[in-house]
Formats: sequence, C-alpha cells, structure tokens
Amino acid sequence: MISVDENVNFQALIIMGVSGCGKTTIASALAEKLGWVFIESDDYHSEGQINKMAGRTPLTDADRQPWLETLHTLLAENCQKNQPVVMACSALKEKYRQTLSSGLKNVRFVYLKGDYGLIWQRMHNRQHYMKPEMLKSQFEILEEPQDALVMDISSPPEVIVTKILRQI
Repeated sequence: MISVDENVNFQALIIMGVSGCGKTTIASALAEKLGWVFIESDDYHSEGQINKMAGRTPLTDADRQPWLETLHTLLAENCQKNQPVVMACSALKEKYRQTLSSGLKNVRFVYLKGDYGLIWQRMHNRQHYMKPEMLKSQFEILEEPQDALVMDISSPPEVIVTKILRQI
C-alpha cells in the first residue's frame, strides 16, 4: 500500500475511456497500490444492457442513466464512509461524468487516451461482451474531458500506474 500525500483532496479516482483502453487493468492496479476500494462499473450493468452490447447494439443515454445513478450512489456511499475508491468506468460524455460526480467534491477523473488502431487490436485479443465492432460507436460519442488527468495508453500498464501515482 502507498500512502497518498495528506494534501490530496479527493477520495475517488475514476479511470475513464473507451472500451479496451485498459480501465480495469489500471484502476485495479491503482486500487491495490493505494489500498483503496476498487469498483468495476461493468459489474453493475443489467443483464439486458450486457445482452444489448453483446449483440453489437450501442447503449443509449436512457440505457446508461440508471447504471450511472447506481455508480454515483456507490461513490457517494464510499465517500461518506471516508473510504477512498478507484472506479473503472467509461464515462464517455460530460453529462455522464457530471452524474457520477454530482454533489461530490472529491472526485478526480483520469482519462486513458489511445489510438483507435491500438485499442481495436487490444479488443481483438480479449474475451469481453463488448466486441471490437462497437469501438467506433464509443469514439463517436466520446467527449474528451477538459479537467481530467490524461494518460497515453501506449505505455505498459505498470508505467501508466506509476505516472498516475506521481501526478496524484
């Protein structure tokens, strides 16, 4: 476990980006190194949402809203308990990030930014309900955050984790 500087004024890190960018890998490694709770947002999708994505149909904003509200509740509960958390969540649009962080003053986003070709290749090499054919729709709705820590995903995960830890 790594201690974080006492001047850090947040209790939640949300590792965000398109599918296949490494959110789960980076977020779980950060949570382990920090000794914080890890939340995998994919675990909170309904069976219907998973089936829709597995069938290569992108989720709509209406599909995502209850999921985002559940994730917000998890963040709020952990913050209220003074339990820091690292969450892996796509958070592709600004309004999604606003829903996640609404009313919470201690949330920081880390955007894992990568090249379409690199992510496409990674998605082909993994088993996940989100198929590579869905990547285009993710890039189409992505609104890059203006206030997030941005990390290039071309480096190995351990390098990215080290860079994030230095920045926070």
